[in-house]
Amino acid sequence: MAPGPLRRRKGPGGHADPPPVPCSPSSSSSSSLSCSSSSSSPRWSSGLTLYLVERRMGRSRRAFLSGLARAKGFRVDDAYSPAVTHVVMEHTSAAQAARWAQQQGGTQGGTQEGTQGGPPILLDITWFTDSMAAGRPVPVEGRHQLGVPLPSAEIGTDYSMPAYACQRRTPLNHHNPRLTEALETLAEAAALEGNEGRSLSFRRAASTLKALPGPLTRLSQLEGLPYCGAHSRGVIQEMLEDGASREADGVRQSDRFRAMKLFTQIFGVGVKTADGWYREGLRTLGDLRERGKKLTRMQEAGVRHYEDLKTPVELSDVEAVRRVVEEAVLQVLPGANITLTGGFRRGKRHGHDVDFLITHPEEGREAGILPNVMSCLESQGLVLYQHTQENHYCTPKAMAQPASRTNTMDAFERCFSILRVSRPSPGVASRGPPRDWKAVRVDLVVTPASQFPFALLGWTGSQHFERELRRFSRQERKLILNSHALYNPEKKTFLPAASEEEIFRHLGLEFIPPEERNA
Repeated sequence: MAPGPLRRRKGPGGHADPPPVPCSPSSSSSSSLSCSSSSSSPRWSSGLTLYLVERRMGRSRRAFLSGLARAKGFRVDDAYSPAVTHVVMEHTSAAQAARWAQQQGGTQGGTQEGTQGGPPILLDITWFTDSMAAGRPVPVEGRHQLGVPLPSAEIGTDYSMPAYACQRRTPLNHHNPRLTEALETLAEAAALEGNEGRSLSFRRAASTLKALPGPLTRLSQLEGLPYCGAHSRGVIQEMLEDGASREADGVRQSDRFRAMKLFTQIFGVGVKTADGWYREGLRTLGDLRERGKKLTRMQEAGVRHYEDLKTPVELSDVEAVRRVVEEAVLQVLPGANITLTGGFRRGKRHGHDVDFLITHPEEGREAGILPNVMSCLESQGLVLYQHTQENHYCTPKAMAQPASRTNTMDAFERCFSILRVSRPSPGVASRGPPRDWKAVRVDLVVTPASQFPFALLGWTGSQHFERELRRFSRQERKLILNSHALYNPEKKTFLPAASEEEIFRHLGLEFIPPEERNA
């Protein structure tokens, strides 16, 4: 998240700190603003030297934040060197931070303050924004640190866990992947059968295991944990005793599961359509082509680019998409902010699509920009498919209607697209000669500035985390949360928020950073 407005604090002599440089920080690496660096001597000890990592932060935003820090009296180096004691990163997971440190030829940052000559301490942007707000370096807390390995703890029989996934931290790399993989296979199979209740039960059990502080080794450790019902416990017991689940293995090998999974991986194909095709005897893409099934325009694009779209999107693809999208958006709307969301914001290195939120500090300036953005991309030959919808956000009264309590879709202006993305070296096509581009699914969502924190929270995921957050809001706080707003139906009022953190505070929840929302 971008730092909010920074308060001016009074120094020891009762005088206010000098105001920050006159630029507005952006939540995106795409900001077109930049700030000149201050050359004033640092007030702090020469033993503290900052380095802001440009990757995932962006050049202009890094320049702005460096200038802001220097104006506050911090020493900031533009190049990484052994003199750096504090490395600041944004939208970066602990694993990514550790890999970055290794690439620099150093060791992973420890849990103590960095010192010159030793390994630097790796910090999330939250430490930087806290320090800027305080006007001085704040003590490093656990929530600030990156590159610290996950603790592995023995789970005792007295271990307890909150019931809602939004109340607990769920890292991307957890301690029980084999167990959760079996449960999630059964959850997926149930969803493909249209049994959402059964699917949700398995997903809740898997989510519980993902949040455990250590590996599950005995069935007795499940006592008192939420959502581990008899069926899930049976699967877990079999995995612990035999190393495999006959039920999960049987599902993976079943003809129906394989066909349904293949069909639903086609862009624009849902469970109902896939089930209809299966009942007609279709099993492969070849069957689909031979039968001459009538497809929607979206499904035609999905079949045409199937091989590319089923291939995981890599971080290099994300950066390539970001560059072309930022260039097009800023050409249409200078000063706009473009923010990466979805699984990549949660620290994933692979995904199935790329999601961006687009907003502008001046409310209303963002409205209706997508057709022009897509025209700009199309003029470059980058658009393979697009479907744009206008903003149809409901009136405030509709927030109180029953449909709003279960509907997970938002009403923002958006574009579902497939873009032609260049690759640094020739890609491999399943049919035809190698080529230097790849088809990538890209979703562009436009949000007014006042709704941006809610949109950012909603579009970051994970899907189960968001489901649980809305369920907690409704059942425990009697509030209605969606990607547009937080609404109190009893008082018929909206609860405004300038950040994700503020939304969590409204709900009385501890803030969970994106990289720990992998429920």
